[in-house]
Parts: sequence; structure tokens; C-alpha cells
Amino acid sequence: MNHNPARRQAGFTLVEIAIVLLIVGLMIGGLIAPLSSQLEQRRVSDTRRTMDEAREALMGYALQNGYLPCPAISSTNGLEDRTGNVCNKRYGFLPWATLGVGRLDGWNRLLAYTVTPAFADSATLFTLKTKRDITIATRSINGQLVAATGMADIPAAVISFGHNGYGAISDQNTVVADAGQGNADEKTNLQSDGTALIMRDTAEDARAPGGAFDDMIIWISPNILYNRMVAAQRLP
Repeated sequence: MNHNPARRQAGFTLVEIAIVLLIVGLMIGGLIAPLSSQLEQRRVSDTRRTMDEAREALMGYALQNGYLPCPAISSTNGLEDRTGNVCNKRYGFLPWATLGVGRLDGWNRLLAYTVTPAFADSATLFTLKTKRDITIATRSINGQLVAATGMADIPAAVISFGHNGYGAISDQNTVVADAGQGNADEKTNLQSDGTALIMRDTAEDARAPGGAFDDMIIWISPNILYNRMVAAQRLP
């Protein structure tokens, strides 16, 4: 009988190595999903914080000047696009340089901004009776569009185009490809006049009414704006 110790040295067989690799792969796969979810939630939280700061800056701008700023000149120039007393556009990018705030959401895409022209006219400052013209809608549980605000009752709003970035401009100044074919609600938020926006729970499910949706929208409440303006004696 051969008792040579060299021949009895144990080693991993191919089957054992395959089992070990499978276990490691399962462990890594189990970690990736939670980490990805945490990263996405962080991006959502960062976006909300940036948008909240933008809203506060818009309020502060109105308190200082008596009117709201125009959208930015371009995706690379964050000063408001104003000629004389009138805005050159009513819907475009958030004027981040004029407001002194961040320009990007959590996915590194530019925030959009729409404003009622009468509230951005620096010649005729807005009053308690100035007409607003922006409407925010949402969808009911059965998919019907319903009002999220009063009709034509919002002076201004800020928009992030969310995770899929449908129609957004990246920080590299490139248009994000359409990742939501047939998404009626996100396409509505891209319309050029910016008077009708849709906000609903973010649900990236193509079966949802209106298609998969992940846009984020905040707006200036006219009542809060008026309250602050009156308190600061900017309005009677």
C-alpha cells in the first residue's frame, strides 16, 4: 500500500470551487439590490432638498424684487433670460445663477422651471389680484386626471425629470434619450408653454395609467407667497 503523504494532500476540486463561486455570487447579488435601492433613494432625497432650496430662493427673490425671475438663458448660462422688463421665455431651465442655488437634480440633470408671465414682469409688479396661469394635475386611483391645485392658480413651478430623465438635459449638456416610450404624463410635462403639469406618485411601471412615471414637481403656493409678501410689507 502506498502511504506517500504527497499524494494524500487535499485540494479544492472543480466542483467545490464552483460551489464557492456560486455562494459568493449569491452574496454579492444579495448586496447589490439593497445598495442600488439606497443609492436611488438618496438621489430622490437630494433632488427634493435641491428643489426645496430652489423654491425658498424663488420666494426670497420675490420678496426682494417684487416679481419672480425668468427661466435661465440656456443650459450653460444660469442667469435669467430677461430683456428689459419682460421675460424672453416662460418655460425653460431654473435660473440657478440668478438665484444662487444648485442647477442639477440627484441624477445630474438640469432642473426645469415655469413661471406665469404676469408674475415675472418687472414693470408691473404682481399684486394680490394678478392672474396665475399654471395648473398642476394628478391621477386618481382609477387613472383619471384630477386637479392637484386650483385651475390656473400657480405662479411658478420647478420640475425634475427623475430617474429615467425623459427629455432632460444632462450636466454635459446632452439630451437624455427617451426611456419612457408612450409616457403621456411625462410628455405633458415637456410641453413648451409650461401651463399644464402632471404630478403623481413615482411608479416606474409601464402598466400604470399614463405610463411609467418618475418626474418630481414642486410649486409655489400663491397663498404662502402672498402671506410672506404681506408680512414683509411688499404687498398691501
